[in-house]
Amino acid sequence: MLLVVLVSFVWVTNSSFFVKGDGSRPELLAHRGLGQTFDLEGVKWNTNTAAIIHEPRHYYLENTLEGIGAAIEFGADIVEFDVRMTKDGQLAVFHDYLLDYRTDGKGHVSTYTMDELRKLDIGYGYTADGGQTYPFRGKCIGRMPSVDEVLTAFPDMVWLIHIKDGGIKAAKVLETHLLNLDGDWQSRIAIYGNEKAVMYFRGRYPRIKTLTKNLMVRAFWIYALIGWTGYIPDSFKNLEMHIPLNYARLFWGWPHRFLRRVKEANSRFVLVNGSGGFSSGFDDSEALQRIPENYSGCIWTDRIDVVAPLIINMQRQH
Repeated sequence: MLLVVLVSFVWVTNSSFFVKGDGSRPELLAHRGLGQTFDLEGVKWNTNTAAIIHEPRHYYLENTLEGIGAAIEFGADIVEFDVRMTKDGQLAVFHDYLLDYRTDGKGHVSTYTMDELRKLDIGYGYTADGGQTYPFRGKCIGRMPSVDEVLTAFPDMVWLIHIKDGGIKAAKVLETHLLNLDGDWQSRIAIYGNEKAVMYFRGRYPRIKTLTKNLMVRAFWIYALIGWTGYIPDSFKNLEMHIPLNYARLFWGWPHRFLRRVKEANSRFVLVNGSGGFSSGFDDSEALQRIPENYSGCIWTDRIDVVAPLIINMQRQH
């Protein structure tokens, strides 16, 4: 009898049968704005992805003002971008640890000043045919922005900022720019990446959503142990949670009751496609079909230009 009562309690507490979606469409998180895509199979952290892009369907590049602006125009609710420390203590918006892959520069971002980085051709290394042609070469000189330029150009946008290096020093540089933003900027900023930088923000600005591997693993295991009770542990609060779809089903209350708990904890749940790396996005209609019906969390995409119109059309049909 006790077992029946316990099972019934767990089911009632975690079933989404009585908790449906709120009718809102999923939030769309545009990875690096709008840029070129590539086949993720076999890609590692140091792969030169500029050398394996798909045949270009558009002429926007990732982490540029133009690419970010295009993503926003297509309907991105949140834009992710990467920052790295420069020689003169600024934050350049750039992904790779080496300039050699995408640009006509050599070495690391940290060995250049921001002014020197602005002179580079950031489209120099992109090729879709093994180096026979370079469709962006010579067309993207001066297109690497600083973090200040991005924040100033789109002052009301919601951001997910990936701090690639620089630790606490990078965090303090970013902090000076964030403090200049108008309004409740803490509700519009999420930060992940470098452990020291992220924990600096988590300690000083607890309402900012943050993500590191350690934060996510700790939150997952604590929630796995006690989440069935409906209790939301402190480790679950103010998180930026990126989870592949194949693992999302492991959370108590998935999908709708769980998503409600996430919102109550001032956290954001971002659904990533498949079961692999964090960069696998929902990029076409086939991928979108895998998302639970009435899902109201956030989804990660590299093709905001394709996915946003599909999501809007699906919502109209419902």
